[in-house]
Amino acid sequence: MIVMERAKKGNTGRKVAVLGILAGLGLAAFLLESLIPLPFLPGAKLGFANIFSLLALLLYGLPEALIVVTARTVLGSLFAGNVSMLLYSLTAGLVSACASRLLLCALPRLSFVCVSVAGAVVHNLVQLLVYCALTGTLLLFAYSPYLTLMGAGAGVLVGLAVTLTLKALPARFVRAEVMLKEESK
Repeated sequence: MIVMERAKKGNTGRKVAVLGILAGLGLAAFLLESLIPLPFLPGAKLGFANIFSLLALLLYGLPEALIVVTARTVLGSLFAGNVSMLLYSLTAGLVSACASRLLLCALPRLSFVCVSVAGAVVHNLVQLLVYCALTGTLLLFAYSPYLTLMGAGAGVLVGLAVTLTLKALPARFVRAEVMLKEESK
C-alpha cells in the first residue's frame, strides 16, 4: 500500500538515489538549523530537517523514512560535534516518524499539515521524556507547554512545505495514493 509501484518493479537504484538525496538535504537543514539559535527557547529548533523525513514517509513508507531519520540524525550529530544530541534527536525522530505513520493509517483523510503538527509535538515531548529519564527529574516538564506550541508552529511550516513540494514534484515521483489524497482536499 505504501511502497511505490516502481520500487516493486526493480527500480531500486532510483529509490536509493532519492533516499540519499532526502537524507543529504535533511542533514544540510539539520546542520543549518543548529547554527540558528532561538533566543526565546534555548535548545529549540524549527525542525525543517523533518521536511525530508516526512517526504520519505509519504513517498516510500515507514522503513525508508526511518532510514532517512537515522542517517540524518547520526551524521548531523557527528558533524555538529554533539554526540549527546544523538540520544535525544534519534529517539524522538524515530518515534515521531512511527507516530506519523500510525496517524496516516488510522486517519487517512488527515492532511499532511496535521500529520506534521502531530509528529512535531510528539518529537518534542519524546525529547523531553528522554531528558527526564536521563536526569531523573521531572522539573523540565514545565517546558512542555512551550515545546508543544513550538512543535505545533514548526509542524505547520513543515507540513506546508511538504504539501507544496508534493504538488511541485512530477507525478512519476509521487505515489497515486498521495496524489489522490491531496486532490480530494
